[in-house]
Amino acid sequence: MRRPGNGFSPRRRRSGYRPRRPPGRYRTGGGVVDGSELLPVGRRVAYWRGRRKLSQQVFADRLGRSKSWVDKIERGVRSLDKVSTLRDIAAVLRIDTAVLLGRDARPATTTARMEGVERIRAALSTYEMALGRPATRPAVPAGRVVRDVGHAWVQFQYARYPQVVDVLPGLLAGVQRISADDHESNRPLLVDVYRLTAALLVKLGEVDLGWLAADRAMATGAGDPLLVAAATVQLGQVFRASGRPRAAVSASLAAAYRIALLGPDDGGPGELSLCGTLLVQAALGAARRGDDRATADLLDEATGMAAQVGDGHDHHRTAFGPTAVDLARTAAALDLGDAGEAVAWHEQATRRDAWRWLPLEHRAAHLIDAARAYLQADDPANAGRVLADADRMAPAEVRHRPAAGEVLAQVARTPHAPATIVTLAAALGVT
Repeated sequence: MRRPGNGFSPRRRRSGYRPRRPPGRYRTGGGVVDGSELLPVGRRVAYWRGRRKLSQQVFADRLGRSKSWVDKIERGVRSLDKVSTLRDIAAVLRIDTAVLLGRDARPATTTARMEGVERIRAALSTYEMALGRPATRPAVPAGRVVRDVGHAWVQFQYARYPQVVDVLPGLLAGVQRISADDHESNRPLLVDVYRLTAALLVKLGEVDLGWLAADRAMATGAGDPLLVAAATVQLGQVFRASGRPRAAVSASLAAAYRIALLGPDDGGPGELSLCGTLLVQAALGAARRGDDRATADLLDEATGMAAQVGDGHDHHRTAFGPTAVDLARTAAALDLGDAGEAVAWHEQATRRDAWRWLPLEHRAAHLIDAARAYLQADDPANAGRVLADADRMAPAEVRHRPAAGEVLAQVARTPHAPATIVTLAAALGVT
């Protein structure tokens, strides 16, 4: 016989209790959501407690409550009617109160992203090799680690951020482990994985943690101008994202000119791509500071280098070339407050065949900038169009980037926003 109103049998549940209905992904009117959202609040508490691998006793201890109290909450015998109690529970479970109440339609994105970031944070927080601790598992063969890092970069450039989040903790551990045996030979690989980590974390809005990864890349590459230059690309991104454009300009120029000092014999396409990308980073930092003259000079200098490299290349993971520089002009014009010029550069650059040669991540990120430019130019119809293009091209760029969510919300609030944009904004809870 079931107890009325709660859907549970009256026998006492054990601390290992799981909800009857598997908390998978279900389709609702607002989109695909995690099954935990369809549960009563007590069952949601049980679901998230299970996700966090907490027994009822440990959970109760952290709340300063009894195990019996937790059991009654989860079975629906007691109600949760105090906001302060809900906040305490959400804090222990490391979720938003809105998720606990079933008002957040984003567990498949926001919650998964938060959990993934925590795993990356844990991977960056381990120092087993430096501290001389024995490895807990056998080292992965170096050749396999190299292939895995390369594959993760490809996933990133296809804007498959959830997949990269999943593999990064293991990659960090694997690269650190083989670097402990032969640090000098594996320095480029270690810089590469730290760069990838920083680039991903900036995308996900985790700038402080991205700064740590970029700093690790810089420290690992110290003494090698090319490794330092490659790491500085992500450091410049971190500085701009954290509101430090002056530091972005300074660091990028220092690394760029250090490459220039290598001499003409060392100035191949790879070096030119790094130097040009750093000049672009410096230009974007200058634009963020409102320095239009420095922005123009730096972009013009980068354009000269891009002409030598050409389009369709990806030296040092930069995708540097003439089209990439013109896309940067869109972002720079936007930061300088000239939406009309930003739109003009966007429309010119995206008409080229070379536009389609750029990584999906690069193109989708640019389209979000273009949507901002159209909004500022009082053209919400085109803003909605390019944002919808970005979502078709690389859904994770729109659905996992907090910065993209802000643009999406602005477009969705315009009077004639496309239905697809309004629906997406509602599903993501950013209206």
